Amino acid sequence: MTNHPPRILVTGATGAVGPRVVASLVEADCGIRTLSLDSPPGGLWPEGIEIQLGDITDRSAVQTAMQGIDAVIHLAALLHIVNPPPSLQPEYERINVGGTAAVVEAARQAGVGRMVFFSTIAVYGDSAGGILTEDSPARPDSFYAQTKLAAEGIVLAAKRADGRPLGTVLRLGAVYGGRISGNYRRLLIALARGRFAPIGPGTNRRTLVYDKDAGRAAVLAAVHPDAAGRIFNVTDGKIHTMNAVIGILCDALGRRPPRLTLPVNTVRGLAGILEDGARLCGLSSPVVRATIDKYTEDAAVDGRRFCEQLGFVPRYDLASGWRETVAEMRQSGDL
Repeated sequence: MTNHPPRILVTGATGAVGPRVVASLVEADCGIRTLSLDSPPGGLWPEGIEIQLGDITDRSAVQTAMQGIDAVIHLAALLHIVNPPPSLQPEYERINVGGTAAVVEAARQAGVGRMVFFSTIAVYGDSAGGILTEDSPARPDSFYAQTKLAAEGIVLAAKRADGRPLGTVLRLGAVYGGRISGNYRRLLIALARGRFAPIGPGTNRRTLVYDKDAGRAAVLAAVHPDAAGRIFNVTDGKIHTMNAVIGILCDALGRRPPRLTLPVNTVRGLAGILEDGARLCGLSSPVVRATIDKYTEDAAVDGRRFCEQLGFVPRYDLASGWRETVAEMRQSGDL
């Protein structure tokens, strides 16, 4: 892209995956500027990183951050929430779609050479027994996934001044790691406390990627000449059954897997009773049907194209990634 080490802007750098992206950029000897709502905690990353505070929906702040930048890695987003209220949909649109449009426009105006957009395999919806590739149709079934797909379209439609594509879309498998919140973190903590029983036969499939590998994928997509204008799935290279995931989590914890298995229909029915009863009382239910549906969905996605065409090699398989995650969470007191 340039004759000097590329200068990269990272939006959402203080979020869950952001520090891993920054660490990978440091390892690649890139110049780094970050744009985030919050200042990074002390020790989050090395000195020498230029920090700018701002909101991606603030076009002036984004334009300022984009000056002198060779590539931008766009992470900032309103993340997935299970069963969000309809009132949250405008916020998903404002941040995930409107914010991305602001970043794209500022990148074009500043003459940026590449924009990498972190999307999600959730845009595909349920794999329904098949294996999904980048050529599979997108069938998003949540506000989050719908807005991510809309933002993908904005990124892929953008052109540089020379007419070449500006953007690359990375559809990440479920990202996990010591700083990552969400369903897998809750599952790990429940298993560690002995408060979890698997639901259903556990043959539904999962596609994951460790956060450090997600960071490395972002850097590769930012600098590889063949990445522009394309979509790539980013995974750990394998598809796992839910039973296998639970077994690996238990191994990392040093615990035996749970023996009791709960029937899906019974659990979902009970969740529905709790959910409906709580709604009538003006309360929130501790378990909702959407959580059960998320646990039992099939999410099998092929990540070979990114490896074969751009040379990406995941450093972590599921077992080593979860061992490191457990060690990190224990060290921080989160487990």
